[in-house]
Amino acid sequence: MAIPTVALVGRPNVGKSTLFNKIVGKQIAIIEDLPGVTRDRIYQEATYNKKRFYLIDTGGIDASKMSFNEEIKMQALIAIKEADVVVFIVDGKEGLTANDLIVRDILRKSNKKVIVAINKIDAKEAMENIYDFYELGFDEYIPISSIHNKGYVELLEAITKDFVNYEEKVDTRLKFSIIGRPNVGKSSLMNALLNEERVVVSNVAGTTRDSIDSVLKYNNEEYILIDTAGMRKKGKVFEAVEKYSLIRSLKAIDRSDICLVVIDASEGITEHDKHIAGYAIERGKGLIFVVNKWDTVKDMTIMEYEKLMRSEFQFATYAPVVFLSALTKKRIHTLMPEVIKVANNIDKSIPTSILNDVIVDAYQLNLPPSYKGKRLKIYFTSQSGIKPPKFTFRVNNKGLVHFSYERYLENKIRENFDFTGTPIVLQFKNRSGEE
Repeated sequence: MAIPTVALVGRPNVGKSTLFNKIVGKQIAIIEDLPGVTRDRIYQEATYNKKRFYLIDTGGIDASKMSFNEEIKMQALIAIKEADVVVFIVDGKEGLTANDLIVRDILRKSNKKVIVAINKIDAKEAMENIYDFYELGFDEYIPISSIHNKGYVELLEAITKDFVNYEEKVDTRLKFSIIGRPNVGKSSLMNALLNEERVVVSNVAGTTRDSIDSVLKYNNEEYILIDTAGMRKKGKVFEAVEKYSLIRSLKAIDRSDICLVVIDASEGITEHDKHIAGYAIERGKGLIFVVNKWDTVKDMTIMEYEKLMRSEFQFATYAPVVFLSALTKKRIHTLMPEVIKVANNIDKSIPTSILNDVIVDAYQLNLPPSYKGKRLKIYFTSQSGIKPPKFTFRVNNKGLVHFSYERYLENKIRENFDFTGTPIVLQFKNRSGEE
């Protein structure tokens, strides 16, 4: 069953970002007392009473500044399109405005379930304004104060009322997704993989809206291939905003074990490519760079282009780079062996005794610098997780771990064990009783 999606919409400066942070429990959205600060939709997974849902924060829709606002309006439209429930946030202190009526008109056309959250009710004027908002014509109104925690539980109860307790079915098949900017060839790559000889395809219902997961059979093993290229069919508005709309890719990344980040060889590497790869790493996913349309590059060798990739993606030097052309299927055969190799590495467990030998040698070879007469001591190291591999170091004082020494230890682990294609997480804990 799909995880439901909830979108927070409204005009600028009504408190959407504050509410977003409250629900997801992290300071993510930029909160500043200026209209129009949240320009990009922000997306996060949240849980309330064992009910999981995706939450989208949107930029404020402001009819008075349509040049700046056209992008934001489109982003909000995408968010509403993706949402199962829309929380329409209004400012109780200011009362009903012409902008609120514009947002209302957009929401009415969407035919989605709408809950009106009347924010800032801690202000005296707000209580007098509450009934004005009934003019909006929706069924559900909940007064809240996201700063003072009022009405918060009632709002979450209303949002999640029809959501079911989420129980994830365990599917042991490896899941990988094809992600990247628009027009880099994600669909072509998917088709090339699924049409390859030795590949048997059957479609199963996807767990994200409008997407199809394909079962790909390769060398007698089944894999789930998650399609993120499904946004193209929805008309010009959606094509125009696709570059701002990461929702599908983000959902796909969350559900994947490995992400194939597709780069357009003819266009080169962009900041957006780095942003997409960074999100996959942040989520602890295996990573493979796929340089597509390689047949269009005439002035560089694979070695030269790989050098360029390494300098641009310095935060992911461990990720393999595959060069191919999805359209002509040249070098397409080089991709699945890399997927299999990375699949083994994200799952890899290192025996504790061997790991400790490596860390002891690394420590003695290069002692950490002392700080105010104190030096980091590592007593014991063990692997504490997979997907991604996680290593826990018992130390005398985790405050003495310098980021450069942490990177040194990561490099030593990578030198001794093949973790190609997977991020690895290092965690430092004080040995109990000793600070």
